[in-house]
Amino acid sequence: MSRNRCIFLFLILITITYRASAQEAKVIDKVAAVVGSNIILQSEIEMQYAQYLAQGNKANDDFKCYILQQQLTQKLLAQQAAIDSIDVSEGEVDDNINSRLRYMSNQAGGQERLERFLNRSLLQYKEEMRPSVYEQLKANKMQQNIVSGIDVTPLEVKRYFESLEKDSLPYFNTEVEVGELVVFPQLTREEKQQFRDRAEDLRRQVAEGADFATIARLYSQDPGSAPYGGDLGFNTRDGFVKEFSAVAFRLKPGELSPVFESEYGFHFLEVLERRGEEVRTRHVLITIKPTPASLERAKVHIDSIYQHVVDKKLDFYTAATLYSDNKETKYNGGMLLNLENQQNRTTLIPADKLDASIFTAIDTLQPGQYSRPAEFSDRTGKTGYRFTYLKSRTPPHQANLEQDFAKIKEAALQDKINRKLSEWFEGRRKVTFIDINQEYHDCDDLKIWLKEQENTTVAQL
Repeated sequence: MSRNRCIFLFLILITITYRASAQEAKVIDKVAAVVGSNIILQSEIEMQYAQYLAQGNKANDDFKCYILQQQLTQKLLAQQAAIDSIDVSEGEVDDNINSRLRYMSNQAGGQERLERFLNRSLLQYKEEMRPSVYEQLKANKMQQNIVSGIDVTPLEVKRYFESLEKDSLPYFNTEVEVGELVVFPQLTREEKQQFRDRAEDLRRQVAEGADFATIARLYSQDPGSAPYGGDLGFNTRDGFVKEFSAVAFRLKPGELSPVFESEYGFHFLEVLERRGEEVRTRHVLITIKPTPASLERAKVHIDSIYQHVVDKKLDFYTAATLYSDNKETKYNGGMLLNLENQQNRTTLIPADKLDASIFTAIDTLQPGQYSRPAEFSDRTGKTGYRFTYLKSRTPPHQANLEQDFAKIKEAALQDKINRKLSEWFEGRRKVTFIDINQEYHDCDDLKIWLKEQENTTVAQL
């Protein structure tokens, strides 16, 4: 019997962790699988499953099979990363964990709710996550190394397309390329003063003894934090806009800030706790509403830009870059990106995925035409003016190389990457000892791993 096999049986037979009681010792962890010289504990699977639930997903025991399959993959990659001296920094680990916890806190409805759900503090949970996240990032780097440099030539794209069953070729609905130029009203200092005065009055009430949380619940116009008394949980500097960070990281716990302005409006905040490079704050926000005069100025401004573009005195891309107030599109020449395919930064968007107001604006346009400026509200409720540009409209069709080369190239590249990874994993599984707990033998996600387990076990006996 091989040494690895002996190690596995030893690990199965012993109790990994015991909790003593007056009557008995209770097992609180067990080995779910062994990959080479590494073990995967059931607690690792349960921790990731808790993250899955904390993100708002429904309970699904089959998802644990998927988690274990991902863990097996990760172990193989991480073991090779160690051999190849691939590593990740503490900063990379911290950034990844903080990003995850911010997302989980938002999904759970705040830090306190998340901590109640996890039955532990976020600081404790963060330390529990660290080894797993470190290994995962290392595995990701190894995978990137395996597929780095892979590309496809036009000939390979053509061959890939020709290899597809004609009856199974995808059918694409109408796709469009759309640009937008947005102008938001700019208020003068005098026009803003009423909103600053409102924030100052609420701050004065808190400074004179009013309960901060109550004031936030009643009057703050931040829908994400007002129901929780203005509590924003723990965040790093990058978790806030720069004006907020500058104030939050200057104060000590318990201190109340003066009123300050950001792109969202007028705030004041209180620092509740500091923890390393993170700070927990709560705030009250008073948003700035456009005045009739500011809206009229914005309308005159965008009408002027529109006329220059229509008269071809200024091309749309230059106009959007210079004058649009939409930070998400202005540096892309005003063109909207397909949010479902951000990796490739494609501007081709299925018409049925467009925002309803944009679809209405371009519905009657011909490619190369512009809609007239019209008042609109963005997804945050901010009011402004916008005109849209229809660059192209591709009618519904079955996939073909002439119209869909970029999409087919992307699919061909992904197919080549998948084949490369499959070859790598197949080779590593054949020479790596793998043993999976009987509890997971009915998992469809693990069939290929169980097959390799049987082959490896037979070869080593």
